[in-house]
Amino acid sequence: MTSMVSTPVPAISTRAAASAGSGDVASASPTTAASDSRRTILDTAARLFRKEGYAAVSLRDISAACGMKAGSLYYHFASKDEIVSEVLRIGVERVFAEVRASIDALGKDAAPEQVFRTAVRAHLRALLESHDYTSANIRIFGHVPAQIRAAQLPLRDEYEAVWADIIARLVPRRKKRSDELRFVRFFLLGAMNGTLDWFHAGHASVDEVAQRYASLALSGLLGASRD
Repeated sequence: MTSMVSTPVPAISTRAAASAGSGDVASASPTTAASDSRRTILDTAARLFRKEGYAAVSLRDISAACGMKAGSLYYHFASKDEIVSEVLRIGVERVFAEVRASIDALGKDAAPEQVFRTAVRAHLRALLESHDYTSANIRIFGHVPAQIRAAQLPLRDEYEAVWADIIARLVPRRKKRSDELRFVRFFLLGAMNGTLDWFHAGHASVDEVAQRYASLALSGLLGASRD
């Protein structure tokens, strides 16, 4: 998977998770305290957007859930749209980073089917095991203002390009049709993202869901390639 190794992944650890430390805000430096507050706001907003949707959540709702005065949010973010832009970005970056790390761990000589199964499992784990940002992204993306969606598209397209490469490697070159593989990608990502609507821990594990989804997709792809 040489193309996977060269695919750039945004530095989520330095931007979205910089304030994940657990120090005492009262004794921390002003910079650290501000970073912690910013992280709290984003975590809270992601949870509210996931539960309530974009339109139903106001800055006042976010500040109240954070235990802050409404005006305090403006020290960290200029608007609700700036907050939602960050939540959307972090949501994609977390899935992207999870899939990338899982594939990189396989090594460059991994078989295409193994890479595919690993990527499916990593995508679903990112959605279902640490899901405020990732599920908020899926739930509200279609409802945010057009300019916010446009700003997010390059990162989303980059992530979809990784899946395009993974799927293409499963199908013999003589059988590849870019339009068909594009629909396979849309179908697969839609099916995986749709697990947020029905998955409940205890009915099945994330790994069990991943195994079944990957097997269903592979039987269709590989079966078609042998026709």
